[in-house]
Amino acid sequence: MNYEQWRDLLRPNFGLYAVDDPRIFAGRVRSRSIFGLNASEISNNIRHCQRTHRCERTQKDIRLDGVDHCYAVFQVDGRSTIVQNDQAVELAVGDVAFIDSTRPVTYLSDGHEEWLSLQLPRQSLIFALGFEPRGGFPGHSGTRASRLLFQFVLDAVDDEQPMPTSAANYMQLAVYDLLGAVFAPADPAPGSLHSDRLFKRICDVIKERFADPDLGPCEIAAELGISLRYLQKLFTNRGCTCRGFIQSVRLDQAARTIKRRGATKSGQPLSTIAYACGYRDYTSFARAFRQRFGHAPGVHEQGEDVNPVRDARHERAR
Repeated sequence: MNYEQWRDLLRPNFGLYAVDDPRIFAGRVRSRSIFGLNASEISNNIRHCQRTHRCERTQKDIRLDGVDHCYAVFQVDGRSTIVQNDQAVELAVGDVAFIDSTRPVTYLSDGHEEWLSLQLPRQSLIFALGFEPRGGFPGHSGTRASRLLFQFVLDAVDDEQPMPTSAANYMQLAVYDLLGAVFAPADPAPGSLHSDRLFKRICDVIKERFADPDLGPCEIAAELGISLRYLQKLFTNRGCTCRGFIQSVRLDQAARTIKRRGATKSGQPLSTIAYACGYRDYTSFARAFRQRFGHAPGVHEQGEDVNPVRDARHERAR
């Protein structure tokens, strides 16, 4: 198809894009649904292209279409460079980059490439990952998670068999989990190698035992054979506290479980989730959850904005 046809097919899900020479441009856009997420197979085939081809989304385009989504862009064939937020990401087959539609972006290629772009609704992404990757951020290439994600998505494109909605919801959660592993920010590394290794052991203990309501700094220090004072110092050097970290792990797990509960319509009681995450009573859990996320646990599964009146109703209903 010519540039105008290509642009019009791309626009509904991915916004406005312009190419440097529409006269020689030819491309293809094929819309897909991958586990309930909008996706498109995008390719170009520029005639007599002897130079680097440029396709870009400008600030003017952003103002005109108002598209506000995030995207995982997979390189399926060829090589390309994506520039966003003053960061250039070079992609080879199997690589993935994170793109923010509300920021200008430029694609540089030889004119014979293919990508798969997966649309990620911003709020759903943040709820699932617990953070929002920065636009122009490259995935951790060559890792087991990146290979799994790439193959997982490609297999979904080739699979023409219909899937029950409940199964697709689980598969969508798997996509988000793999995206979290691929785009997770690097861990800071303050202090000595010995203290880093010890701190990692402490974190591993907490992640293994957070469901135990009796778990606290004293129990962790005793298990690892270190003083309570030294344990607290390790956390202080990293700008947090041991109790705060335990609370964070418990709430993160609860948030993921609640999100999964909403996606799968399991009907699992919120109090059961609270107990499974190390809380002795639902009231304490709900208070901590609201302080962390700004809304009640029952609202979290819906992925909605905060509404104090609605949240209060959910609290009373629980």
